[in-house]
Amino acid sequence: MKHRRATALPAVIENRMLLEVSIALPARYRFDEFVHFHDRDEQQLAERVDAGARSLHKAIMWQRSPALLQLQWQSGQVQASLDAPQAESAAADRAALQAMVKRMLGLIYAPGQLELAHGDHPELGALLSRQAGLHVPGSPTPFEALTWAITGQQITVAVAVSLRRKLIALAGELMAQDGGMPALHAYPDAPRVAALGLDALRGAGFSQAKAQTLLAVAQAVADDSLPLDDWAARSAAGRWDEEDVAAASAQLLAVKGIGPWTVNYTLLRGYGWPDGSLHGDVAVRRAIGLLTGSDKPDARAASDWLEQFRPWRALVAAHLWASLADSAY
Repeated sequence: MKHRRATALPAVIENRMLLEVSIALPARYRFDEFVHFHDRDEQQLAERVDAGARSLHKAIMWQRSPALLQLQWQSGQVQASLDAPQAESAAADRAALQAMVKRMLGLIYAPGQLELAHGDHPELGALLSRQAGLHVPGSPTPFEALTWAITGQQITVAVAVSLRRKLIALAGELMAQDGGMPALHAYPDAPRVAALGLDALRGAGFSQAKAQTLLAVAQAVADDSLPLDDWAARSAAGRWDEEDVAAASAQLLAVKGIGPWTVNYTLLRGYGWPDGSLHGDVAVRRAIGLLTGSDKPDARAASDWLEQFRPWRALVAAHLWASLADSAY
């Protein structure tokens, strides 16, 4: 199969354009986690994964308009295309698309150093060897990652997926597909979520606290007081360090309803940041207990155990999730 080069001119169709990029994959890239993460919702309201065809179709908001993202993967590379409204700068949009897809594939921060540093660890080493090539899949946007984290606070994955689906149905815009495939709803951006109001979210099943937190972060992102996308640009450019992460974390923690787990999960799924400690995660603690042959540790003990793996604590958590081989991931 011949792939177009990323430098090809975009195709323009009726005030829309088709952006295309090709991204090389590491030699041992695993797609199990990528498929599992994007195939959470069996009703496939916003995204559709076809593992057999090695493809993902996902409706997203792009420059405040609905767009259709398609990823096709094979050994060694991913071909990405975005059907989006025509923009003034195709080059800038192509660069943004490439950064987004790399974030979704978990390629912003390479995990190989964890395997090199701790491949002989008495408890973790065998797991790293067995799951070599694991990259942490991320959301297309930090806003989607943050709102998913808020939605999933202290509830099961199944309940969180149901709430996520209701949020998409409330505020997501339809994006038709070619070939007779069912239309997908674009995951709503911050202005659309902010416009919902408390009653709409409560009616969809969100608790009062979660609804208020979602509206607060949506409004803050919409008015640029919470610069999630600016942080993503710095991260993609390699200009995001521990000091920047600490500042971003403090700004997120200042929002009522956001705690350390929500922050570190967002940093992992929205930015690929490999070192947020997810010691409060129930599945992480359960996996630590199974790995170490002990009872499930409490949050403090889990934090102490993860501490030895700085600066890859979040990546270790991803390995622990994957080791459970269930819906924890």
